[in-house]
Amino acid sequence: MSRGVETASGEQVAAVSNAIVRILSECYGRGPTKAKTYVFDNYVVCVLEDFLTTVERTLVEYGREELVRTVRLTFQEAVADRFTSAVAEIMGREIVAYHSQVTFDPPMGFEIFVLKDE
Repeated sequence: MSRGVETASGEQVAAVSNAIVRILSECYGRGPTKAKTYVFDNYVVCVLEDFLTTVERTLVEYGREELVRTVRLTFQEAVADRFTSAVAEIMGREIVAYHSQVTFDPPMGFEIFVLKDE
């Protein structure tokens, strides 16, 4: 049986958002100003707003979105264990898949985790 929205506590959801913001702040020197986490069945999705650094915003304004995406996603892969470990601990379940994505219109980030079936 999969874990549904009703079984994820508000504390867990808030803790995931806080952990992701903390890790991003430590890694990038600034974190998003808004983060909201959703839990559906075996999926945890954290949506991030106002997360780009000054350098990244400048590059996006210069039309270099793909460069920013490439650097950010490569870096996210390098530190993926920090994200997966934090979410696994908070949710009390193993992470079987993790993906990070960034969009620029609108500028948003997405951290997506798949939890192991119970």
